[in-house]
Amino acid sequence: MKIAVLDDYAGVAETFGDWQGLGDVTVFRDTLPPGPELVARLAPFQAVCLMRERTPMPASVIEALPQLRLIVTSGPRNASIDLAAARARGITVCGTASRKTPPAELAMLMILALNRRLLPEVASLRAGTWQAGLGRDVSGLRLGIIGLGGIGTQLAAMARVFGMEVAAWSQNLTDERCAEHGVERAESLTALMEMSDSVSVQLALSDRTRGLIGAEAFSAMRPGAVFVNTSRSAIVDTAALIAGLRAGRPWMAGIDVFDVEPLPADDMINDTALQDEGRLLLTPHLGYTVEATMRLFHSQTAEAVRAFQAGSPVRVIA
Repeated sequence: MKIAVLDDYAGVAETFGDWQGLGDVTVFRDTLPPGPELVARLAPFQAVCLMRERTPMPASVIEALPQLRLIVTSGPRNASIDLAAARARGITVCGTASRKTPPAELAMLMILALNRRLLPEVASLRAGTWQAGLGRDVSGLRLGIIGLGGIGTQLAAMARVFGMEVAAWSQNLTDERCAEHGVERAESLTALMEMSDSVSVQLALSDRTRGLIGAEAFSAMRPGAVFVNTSRSAIVDTAALIAGLRAGRPWMAGIDVFDVEPLPADDMINDTALQDEGRLLLTPHLGYTVEATMRLFHSQTAEAVRAFQAGSPVRVIA
């Protein structure tokens, strides 16, 4: 079997996965968008192993790969794979387990760094000056979490360790779930934005959440508020976020996910003036990119290929 392992930015796939005896494995460290060049690259392969949504697999790509028999994605789901197209072609799609702690840690790190003005103070020191302003500690402030799933509940627990009050909202959030995790339930998205000093997005992307957070939500934020998105870019109206930052609501933002990845230099979110002010922190989708998670992803990806070859696929995504 010819196996393609895509988007191994850190160069760890061959170290973390046991590929021995599985066939001819080719690892790619760059990303190609869906199109003729990607199809030409993947044409020789019977198995394609994806790293999350770095390389989308729409129907146009799947249908152009007659040799493809298996897709393995890291994580238990991948919205960028057209499952119906794969099913129509008889292609098996498998996943891996995932870990919730790393993205929650990154969100908390961004909240702390932005509230404490870490970036402008580091820039001030590098420029040869000393303290340039005052940050604020988060103890006693309120964190609003949009989405209280597995990652959201971990973030809530971390925030309480730092002395924060925690509120949450999502379309289907219940009082019972909030009570279970010691979180106040906001009545609406606008109410959550109004009552929170920092807000973190922890929702899955779906038709219901796409474009959910826009100008109305940002205009409701408190003066000095921080907004963080380590979930999915399409949940947030990017133009509304940039306009809100320029108007001071939110005052600061930390963004780990983008409409196009890797991030183009001319992307709207890549606003150098806001970054130079220390009010916009951009990171290259680091939410899940830690050693333990990558070891899990690659080891279970290789395991899924091995199981498919043995006729007993594991963690099949329906």
